[in-house]
Amino acid sequence: MTKFNTAAAAPLHVVIVPLLAQGHMIPMIDMAQLLAERGVLVTFITTAVNASRIMPIIDRVHQSHLPINFIELPFPAAEAGLPEGCENWDLLPSKELYKNFFDALFLLRNPLEQHLKDLNPRPTCMINDMFNAWTADVAKALNIRRLVFHGTSCIYVFCCYILQKHNIYEKVTDDAEEVIVPDLPTTVRVSIMHAPGWLNVPGFKQLRDEVLHAEETADGVVMNTLDEIEPMFVEAYKKVVGKDVWTVGPLCLYDKDFSSRIVRGNKLAAVDQDRMLSWLDSMEERSVLYVSFSTLGKMKVGQIFEIGAGLEASGVPFIWVIRGVEKYSLEVVKWLEGFEERMGLRSLVIKGWAPQAVILSHKVVGGFITHCGWNSTLEAVSAGVPMITWPHFADQFLNERMVVEYLRIGIDIGVKKPALYWGEDEIPVMRDDVERAVRSLMGDGEEAEERRVRARELKEKAMKAMEEGGSSYENITSLVDYMHQTAGTLQGCAGNLLYHKMELPV
Repeated sequence: MTKFNTAAAAPLHVVIVPLLAQGHMIPMIDMAQLLAERGVLVTFITTAVNASRIMPIIDRVHQSHLPINFIELPFPAAEAGLPEGCENWDLLPSKELYKNFFDALFLLRNPLEQHLKDLNPRPTCMINDMFNAWTADVAKALNIRRLVFHGTSCIYVFCCYILQKHNIYEKVTDDAEEVIVPDLPTTVRVSIMHAPGWLNVPGFKQLRDEVLHAEETADGVVMNTLDEIEPMFVEAYKKVVGKDVWTVGPLCLYDKDFSSRIVRGNKLAAVDQDRMLSWLDSMEERSVLYVSFSTLGKMKVGQIFEIGAGLEASGVPFIWVIRGVEKYSLEVVKWLEGFEERMGLRSLVIKGWAPQAVILSHKVVGGFITHCGWNSTLEAVSAGVPMITWPHFADQFLNERMVVEYLRIGIDIGVKKPALYWGEDEIPVMRDDVERAVRSLMGDGEEAEERRVRARELKEKAMKAMEEGGSSYENITSLVDYMHQTAGTLQGCAGNLLYHKMELPV
């Protein structure tokens, strides 16, 4: 176990335990830095592979003397039946190893508890990703408060929570059937397909029950959202959850330093930084479309071709991020070469990871085709960029609804069902769909301009929320005050959760 920064003692000592998945780790790193700036000593739990990915952040924390310790725990890949080095969700070679990954996380329980016992000063609070239910035992053993962190939208957290509470998942037999969401001041209908809940899939019942119980028994909830964009759902969630809830986002606005944002989420981009910035600087203001999807989703070959054809037909300049190109066939590689040649200076294709926060915040970017992951959604909101929504799974369909229906800063591309429901050869979005959506979003019409105006207004609200006196800034102050008030007291209701290694279904 390696400490990357030895921090001086602080009145409060908070342990942050993220899920080892990039979209979950990034906002929790931002939160760690925000708390450290308020004088809180933070211990951030990671592993060797994950630490190597965020080494630029670790180095900057060390140089800034923020009181954050990054602690590497040895990841038990072999013991859990995983290939060596599979220490992050996006490194798993197949979905058959998902349960093994959760088994490996559970095996971190004893090493984490032993390590925390040896720390001086002793921890006073723990903030864990909701999927790390096993941390409840650690917090109980250390006799400290435990808060659950949600990195997803409140619309999704609330809908899943309330549908679970009312046993609606057990009552509905058709995943596409819409049901009324209880405990809201207005009628909201969702389908189980779009609000699948936490791990409601065969073989995960035990883990799901432990995750839900760990949240029920936590002392409070921290959320990466802001009251101004989800007021109805934040208020409803606070009422039904029956404990303190702190909305502290958008956490992506924590770091405005360019050198920090260029490596946000990964240590190296897949494009030459100077070339990328030079290309962006050569374009007209708000003329460029940014196209990027999840690190976890791989597009079908036919879908790649359809996206390319639609972008080409739209006539709009674009940056297109395509991850995992090396895993595609030679046919795709050759097609991309011809595509880039035809597009010339009108396009920039990035094969691999890209510095999304930097790209979205550039003045020439006027639109974003996104999978609607919550981190990406908040980054677009914070940059004032309208969106074309293309959800794939999990929370993304309700995030789309937030963007299109409630915030009215986006248009949907027409996908109605999650990737799990697609046929083996099904291509859900055709070139005409892409072209139509791009022309509509990036055009000069009245609706397009109204979306841009609303997007700029939301950007201002997001920025003000994180500034002194803003809602999220004050909530962070309240969170730190809570930690001071409860330091040294027995954690409230967290019970003893014994996570048993799950047997793979036959």
